[in-house]
Amino acid sequence: MKAETVSTFETIKASEDRFQLATYKKMPVAAERGQGVWLYASDGERYLDLYGGHAVAGTGHSHPHVVEAIRAQAEQLIFYSNLVYSDVRARVSEHLVSLAPQPLSKAFFCNSGTEANENAMRMARMATGREKIITFTGGFHGRTADAISATALGKYREMGKPNVPGHLFAEFGDIESVEKIADETVAAIMLEPIQSMAGVRMADAEFYRALRKLCDERSIVLIYDEVQTGVGRTGEWFFAGNEAGAARVPDIITLAKALGSGVPVGACLVTEKIASHIKENDLGTTFGGGMLAMAAVKATLEAIEEDRMLENVKAVESHLRERLSEIPQVVRVQGLGFLLGLEFEEKAAPVHKALLERRIITGTSSDANVLRLLPPLCLKREEVDLFIEALKEVMKLAKQQL
Repeated sequence: MKAETVSTFETIKASEDRFQLATYKKMPVAAERGQGVWLYASDGERYLDLYGGHAVAGTGHSHPHVVEAIRAQAEQLIFYSNLVYSDVRARVSEHLVSLAPQPLSKAFFCNSGTEANENAMRMARMATGREKIITFTGGFHGRTADAISATALGKYREMGKPNVPGHLFAEFGDIESVEKIADETVAAIMLEPIQSMAGVRMADAEFYRALRKLCDERSIVLIYDEVQTGVGRTGEWFFAGNEAGAARVPDIITLAKALGSGVPVGACLVTEKIASHIKENDLGTTFGGGMLAMAAVKATLEAIEEDRMLENVKAVESHLRERLSEIPQVVRVQGLGFLLGLEFEEKAAPVHKALLERRIITGTSSDANVLRLLPPLCLKREEVDLFIEALKEVMKLAKQQL
């Protein structure tokens, strides 16, 4: 057996740049392994990960319970399509639905957030017999055809041309802008209840209350894209039903990101009313609901419960907000739980770069002044303190350079 060789960062970078199509502008880090909130690079450096790989590492990197569940399932059966029944899928469906706010009562599994959003819009059209979808300025829903056509953030919709017809746009947080276009041709209103990429924007609770009322009055399906806010990130299992959103519940919730702790999986949770319009062969997916993914979801939900991560999110969020108040350059902290946007007086990109040089990974956003934090749900106070001290140092040096 040939001995495994260790590649240098430059070797890894050169190979990826040569053989892969360009995607994101990458950080100068080659990830090798992870544990909890820490990411270890090929050069041996350790990074405090407050970004979680696009909010995916919800339970932390390589949570032991998730790792063991994936290993055990792989030894038994990696995959068979949902043309057959599966014990692990049955148990995951029941568990996930049991966590959802009523009246959400059925699950559909797929492979990603954009696929979940595509299917949510399709189900809304089936349920109503209508075609148009209302989404919001600042919203991001994915990169596949219908999802990118529903996206009104930056250049994404332009990138997706030719767009799927029938998409309308309203102003996030402005119910009057919705009322003007929500006529009898509209099948659904879809929104990120917290707009992450737009700079972690939330609306007032009254907006979510008014949206639910409007949809009920006009027989429109309400969809919450909880690809980022779901699975515990806000300190609750879902934003739906949360007091920050006036405790209102949509007709469909879409999920992905942290749902499988890094194993690709997405889902839609729907009401019985929506489900009643779906018959065999209306929806389909080869890999959705596969055994390995279902084992990862099951272990993810269990790990969050057993490690009391929801309680941890609330407690550590409070500590983080308190510590951030010590930094005058942070003019506002937006969001909820472990989906937070730090608004600075100046542009956030230099702060992001300086923190990365200190081996702390954060995220930027389409708002040039907002730095995003999407850490694993297991982040502790002492790790917050490490971040705060590094941020203070960055701010101090920035002030000296003015």
